Amino acid sequence: MSKILSACGLDCPSCECYEAHKAGDNERKKDIAVRWSKNYNANLSAEDIACDGCMSEGTHFGWCDKCPIRACVVEKGYENCAACENFPCETNAFLYNAVPKAKETIEKLRG
Repeated sequence: MSKILSACGLDCPSCECYEAHKAGDNERKKDIAVRWSKNYNANLSAEDIACDGCMSEGTHFGWCDKCPIRACVVEKGYENCAACENFPCETNAFLYNAVPKAKETIEKLRG
C-alpha cells in the first residue's frame, strides 16, 4: 500500500489528478478536466487538475478545501480518519458509500 495522503483513506498517489499533476502531463490534465466537468457538473480546466494530496502542505485540488472529511480531520489534529473514535460517522458516510476501498484502508490502519 502506498503512503496515504488523504484524510479519508483515498490513496492519493493512485488518483489520476495527483498522477497527472506530478507528471506534469498537460494532455492528461485536459482529458481529466473534460471528464470530471461532465461527471461532476463542474467547469474545470487543465489548470484545476493539480494536487499534491489533501493533507500535504502543497497544492490541493479545489474540492480538498471544501471537503467536510478533511475539515474534520484537520480540526481534530489527526492525519486521517483512523485516529477518530467516531469512525465511521455521518461526515464520511457519503464517501465510503461511493468508495468502499477508502473505508477499508482506514479500517486496516485502525487494526
